[in-house]
Amino acid sequence: MSPNRLLTCLFSAALIAGCAIERPLSGGDSPLDSTHVAVASGDGNLKEAVLKGQADASQDDPLDDAIAPELKAQARTARSKLNAANIKQPATLADNALENGIKTENTDLWQRLRDGFALDHEVDQPRLEQQLAWFASHPRYIERVMERGSRYFHYIISETERRGLPTELALLPIVESAFDPFAYSHGRAAGLWQFVPATGKYFGLTQSWWHDDRRDVIAATDAALTYLERLSKRFDGDYTLALAAYNSGGGTVSSAIRRNTNADKPTDFWSLELPKETRHYVPKLLALAKIFADPQAYGIDLPALANEPYFAVVETGSQLDLAKAAELAATDIDEMYLLNPSFNRWATNPDGPHRLLVPVASAERFRKALKTYPVNQRVSWRNYRVRSGDSLSTIAQRFETTTPVIRKLNKLNGDTIRIGQRLMIPSATGDSETYALSAAQRLEKKQSRPRDGDKVSYHVRSGDTFWDIAREHRVKVRELAAWNSMAPGDPLIPGKKLVIWSQNAQTTVASSDSSASASASARIKALVRKVGYSVRKGDSLAAIAGRFSVNISDIAGWNDLNTEHYLQPGQSLVLYVDIRNSP
Repeated sequence: MSPNRLLTCLFSAALIAGCAIERPLSGGDSPLDSTHVAVASGDGNLKEAVLKGQADASQDDPLDDAIAPELKAQARTARSKLNAANIKQPATLADNALENGIKTENTDLWQRLRDGFALDHEVDQPRLEQQLAWFASHPRYIERVMERGSRYFHYIISETERRGLPTELALLPIVESAFDPFAYSHGRAAGLWQFVPATGKYFGLTQSWWHDDRRDVIAATDAALTYLERLSKRFDGDYTLALAAYNSGGGTVSSAIRRNTNADKPTDFWSLELPKETRHYVPKLLALAKIFADPQAYGIDLPALANEPYFAVVETGSQLDLAKAAELAATDIDEMYLLNPSFNRWATNPDGPHRLLVPVASAERFRKALKTYPVNQRVSWRNYRVRSGDSLSTIAQRFETTTPVIRKLNKLNGDTIRIGQRLMIPSATGDSETYALSAAQRLEKKQSRPRDGDKVSYHVRSGDTFWDIAREHRVKVRELAAWNSMAPGDPLIPGKKLVIWSQNAQTTVASSDSSASASASARIKALVRKVGYSVRKGDSLAAIAGRFSVNISDIAGWNDLNTEHYLQPGQSLVLYVDIRNSP
């Protein structure tokens, strides 16, 4: 059979089988019905750091590719402070504490946490005991994760109390991100609560060139607790099932319940056949709650945390340069990033919300400074004269802003500009060092770290994918992404430079144009095509891999699957098939 004929058959078969690629939620779709397992990011990485005795493994964890390159080093610098011991607690309860009925009689935040516990930590289950044993034998993990979380913990507990939720839920960011607001998983989940883009959008966590609400401490906490509330109602108030659904999707849990019901088996969490990640996810949270309920029983000393807000919310009224904000608040700019990790650029979002979180001790000073600081100086402006060859998009790129912002500020009806025309362009007040300490050097240091293989500098070409490039160089997709501070699901922009530690000696000069062209030609000759495949009854990863002459690990990587999970009939997979080797 000819390759073209075979390709036609493959696509026809995929379409007949109802092939579908996972798509963003839209219309009436709901994450409550999702069957996607979300692998938590920061918890596992911090555990690995503790086991290896490293200072902080998260420094090598990927940052969201939406964060501006010149800000990524600053984010890493700020992230390193998450592990700084002896974080100062406010001396007194702030006058502007959240007016939401918070209890203030306790002087110990830990006791306040315990007072709100409502889940059963005493259930006799091996999975719970396994997690408990690990935490009890690694007290440094508890210490470090709460050093990170001390900035956010009071607020999150307050929000769980305000909603009348079990305060065990305030510990969930430990499991999801180890309280790292910059945590970014290979599944493109971001922030303390690890929202993927589609679920974040469903719950109102907007993303733009300027910001990503999934990393916003207030917005993401509100969305996560709303999500958990809805899941608990779906499962009749059973929070173990709600937590399982937060990790693997409500559809996954409901399907497991139906299977047990049809088999006349119990339908509690511990009796359900769920993905491996989920089976350990809930016990992990319960084990943490059990330790926090009685730390002395496990030989753990919790760091002292005052029952007072760490940060205050200050309304800025308009867009504000972050370096200027730190100056007005007399606050370290890294602290500003840790409290406001949602911003992708050098200033707040021009479309709002116009607020910043600042340490309580700095809040009043910041408010007073803003009252007397001219609005027209909150963001610096450049009076730019349009030159030959300019377009709004090239100007926006040059000054690190967006075309819509320039249009709006200059009252333009379209994208047409003329030579000699004057435009007002917002720009950062400081140089790159102000916002990203040694950004280029930090990235270069990571990319140059000696690894197995030969170092290759590769410039992304139109049509490239992580899988294509990884396949050529005989490396794993996740390794390739991690070497370049990216996730496998991030878009590859033509012209972007990647560093590859190649295992293929024939491609070690791929930075040259001729080699890049030869590399691209090799991909074309390979006749690799993207195929959607709908899982059928009786299918397994091994069977599908054999049918299409691909590796099981590749299928897992392309679809963010755990190879120990069961495939479900109707589940959509994406395959990259070399039609010359397919049946």
